[in-house]
Amino acid sequence: MAGIVVVFDFDKTIIDVDSDNWVVDELGATDLFNQLLPTMPWNSLMDRMMEELHVQGKTIADIEEVLKRVPIHPRIVPAIKSAYALGCDLRVISDANVFFIETILKHVGIRDCFSEINTNPGYVDEEGRLRILPYVDFQTSPHGCNLCPPNMCKGMIVERIQASIPKEGKKRMIYLGDGIGDFCPSLKLMETDFVMPRKDFPAWNLINKNRTLVKATVHEWTNGEEFEHILLQLINTITVEESQLLSVEYCKFQTMSKAALPRALPVPY
Repeated sequence: MAGIVVVFDFDKTIIDVDSDNWVVDELGATDLFNQLLPTMPWNSLMDRMMEELHVQGKTIADIEEVLKRVPIHPRIVPAIKSAYALGCDLRVISDANVFFIETILKHVGIRDCFSEINTNPGYVDEEGRLRILPYVDFQTSPHGCNLCPPNMCKGMIVERIQASIPKEGKKRMIYLGDGIGDFCPSLKLMETDFVMPRKDFPAWNLINKNRTLVKATVHEWTNGEEFEHILLQLINTITVEESQLLSVEYCKFQTMSKAALPRALPVPY
């Protein structure tokens, strides 16, 4: 249905792991990663790890092959394809990076389902090394949200999406996520929206501790089967509600139209 925007986190939501850790671990750079982790911001660390892998002779093709092996529950892709086929506007907001996300989504055949991917930039430089940059340049233009990491406030991205939707469209949003960074966007949702936090993950814990702050209806999920079942059920619920609302509005319009018609005047013979 065109009136629904579905926003997905990526790591541990669409895929079952953290894509950054997956690449570092699979390419044998875990020890250095753990050594440097306390010394620099996450994005800077990932950029540094891509430099280290490049120095070790690992190629972009090596990184792509690792990404293509990332674990993903077998019901996630069909769920996303179904939501897209039903006319939903699907978007990603992720603290991963565009190279990792697009490589995986293309590999599983769902990249074209998404109208927008909001994430940290990544590109291959002239030396064939993957560069990773922060979504927000927090050194010069900090976003100012104390709930989110310095490089990205997902809540601000949700607010931008909300502002871009025409008021007459009355689009409703479903937000799916798992991490600490998914709590802030949950607070931006309206009463008519839904949030789907992954059970026993940080976003779920924060939402449960702060239920009075969350206006959207909460539906937790645990695995790919529940992800698919609940998401498609919510889409169906919204579709039925919107259809009923349209039907009521049409009936009102018909009643008003009839009431507004002038009475027929008698025609003398």
